[in-house]
Amino acid sequence: MIERIDLWKGKDPCGSYMTTFLLPALTPRPAVLVIPGGGYTSVCEKTEGPPAALAFNRLGFHAFVLNYRVAPNRFPAPLEDAVRAVKIIRGHAEEWKIIPDRIVSCGFSAGGHLAGALGILQKPQHGCAGDQYDAVSGKVDAMILCYGVLVHAPWSHAGSWKALTGGDKTLADDCSLERKITGETPPAFVWATMRDQAVDCRNSIVFAEAMLSADRPCELHLYPYGDHGMLLGLGTLDVIGWPAEAKCFLETQWAMQSDPVETRRKYTHLYQCQAESALPI
Repeated sequence: MIERIDLWKGKDPCGSYMTTFLLPALTPRPAVLVIPGGGYTSVCEKTEGPPAALAFNRLGFHAFVLNYRVAPNRFPAPLEDAVRAVKIIRGHAEEWKIIPDRIVSCGFSAGGHLAGALGILQKPQHGCAGDQYDAVSGKVDAMILCYGVLVHAPWSHAGSWKALTGGDKTLADDCSLERKITGETPPAFVWATMRDQAVDCRNSIVFAEAMLSADRPCELHLYPYGDHGMLLGLGTLDVIGWPAEAKCFLETQWAMQSDPVETRRKYTHLYQCQAESALPI
């Protein structure tokens, strides 16, 4: 089911909305909020929106595409929109057959920053509009960060940071995701290409290192080829696999939650030796 939902209907004339890509479902499914990039000056909805949503539909996820405020709106306006979207999604979990603790953000480029901000920078007042959704959590349970503008640094994407903060260096530093990672940060699947000519892959590397330092689950993929905006990686032998790899990452995290002892047992040398000894020669 495809439907446009105004995020602040009757509350704010900002025009932010999300588009639903709901699967027919008898039992609840996980959901992904797709956040296109655009350098915080536009929203690349056509290229980084429905194609990604449909890819996740094929993997068994409900999906939503976010159209959020950009410059001249500054932080936290985009984050307010993203949090509001998650609140609405979780608020309709029973109606839309969504597993309420399996809602994932997936962002591209500057949208990768916003997807990470959902898990790292949001505050209790974000996304509130004085209605029934205010009492619903706007937190995401995991993050998928695709060639994201994640770190405020001289080698990062200056245009995105200027558009988000108006050139306020202190605010930009405060929005640099790797500085705010804690023991409560959601698990993250992170990928980039080493030849990205617009957003340095060090954004992803530094972020993953910060996740490691905080002992948070993180999977990092650095593909050797590909320019900025590889999207679904169609026609490649490696980048094309990232949606399926992200699904495996997410399902591993959920397995750790539902059966942590048995799942962790499989990540041991002893288990692997026993499993290999059972293989036919």
